[in-house]
Amino acid sequence: MATVSPLPPPFQHPTTNSKFNSPMLQPYLEQLQEQHKQQLQPQQQDAVEQVDNEPEQSPLIQNCPNHGLINQSISTLYRVSFNQNSSCFAIGTDRGITVYSCDPFRKMFQRYFDNGGGIEIIEMLFCSNILVFVGSGDNPQYPRNKAIIWDDHRSRCLGELCFRSAVRSVRLRRDCIVVILEQKIFIYNFADMKLVHQIETIVNTKGLCEISQAAGSPVLVCPGLRNGEVRVEHFTSKRTKFIFAHDSKTASFALSHEGHVLATASIKGTLIRIFSTQDGTLLQEVRRGADRAEIHSVSFSPTAEWLAVSSDKGTVHLFRIKHLGNQDKTNTPRNSRLTLAASSSPFSFIKGVLPKYFSSEWSVAQFRLPGDSEYIVTFGHEKNTLIILGLDGSFIRCKFDPASGKEMTQLEIHNFLRSDKAS
Repeated sequence: MATVSPLPPPFQHPTTNSKFNSPMLQPYLEQLQEQHKQQLQPQQQDAVEQVDNEPEQSPLIQNCPNHGLINQSISTLYRVSFNQNSSCFAIGTDRGITVYSCDPFRKMFQRYFDNGGGIEIIEMLFCSNILVFVGSGDNPQYPRNKAIIWDDHRSRCLGELCFRSAVRSVRLRRDCIVVILEQKIFIYNFADMKLVHQIETIVNTKGLCEISQAAGSPVLVCPGLRNGEVRVEHFTSKRTKFIFAHDSKTASFALSHEGHVLATASIKGTLIRIFSTQDGTLLQEVRRGADRAEIHSVSFSPTAEWLAVSSDKGTVHLFRIKHLGNQDKTNTPRNSRLTLAASSSPFSFIKGVLPKYFSSEWSVAQFRLPGDSEYIVTFGHEKNTLIILGLDGSFIRCKFDPASGKEMTQLEIHNFLRSDKAS
């Protein structure tokens, strides 16, 4: 059961400077503004004021102001997360939040709390002024059972979503807010904060859930009610598909931008399976390695041609997703795609004779990660690049050559925690 309040909660909000507006100047709900304008509360109507699409290259962005911080040192980094198109990433710490641009790497702005309140979950709506916070740590800024919707352009809270248990994660689209609890998922209409759907799941302490970002029919993927089961919701057609992806519990998954292709990994961490979300067909199976591993992240490239996987083995693996990159533009028969994918292994000619270990497809490139931190990976806007973020503060950009099949080349590396402390 969840309750919604359109009024600002009685908690201290981030310290801001009245002369400083967020440089994230994309319009809030730009595609839905006119459609939903009549449904919004007066307070929410103000939040959709149109602003410039392109941020100006001014000292506003290049020199991040102090914002009257009491203590800028960070002792704990709780979480790092990319926005929906990987153009920015945000960190939640025991002091507040900071938002960075990925290309080029640059601090955009930071919001700290005078009392040092902790923020674990911070979800961005593309490059807009809308953020969602959830508190964490020994001194949480907000209760762990509340999701705070914040308009940084106007420095005010739009509302809060309150639940009976802790929020595990949040996902955003331009038209909806998805809040993930340990055994339940709530989907709200972004325009009026009305609950439109709820889903029961198996115990989901990681808050696993993904939703497609392409305009049109949204596709949501979440754990089912059994170990290894993944639930796929097609909201427009009101169809639900259950995919039995693994024998053991699902550890991570990724959804393509269009929502047509799903990649899943289990707690064993050896195999990653790629499915069609339309009918649940297994399209391809790739192998990270032979030893058990904890998968930290799985990510599709924008065209679903590549898949990147990071794990606690200290590597990022890159896989080619065969015959799927142009899936929406071709009419290749499904059986034909399966035959081509299955034949890609060098040992496929004796499939059924050798163990499954030899018939799996292996990565085409790898990147060795520094240290033993937990890393998440996504694809950069520049062709054939990956962006890797570590909980130790690492920002790494590397380039891969699909033809060479060698180690990836590191292009740049930064430590955003050190730059944050020095600001």
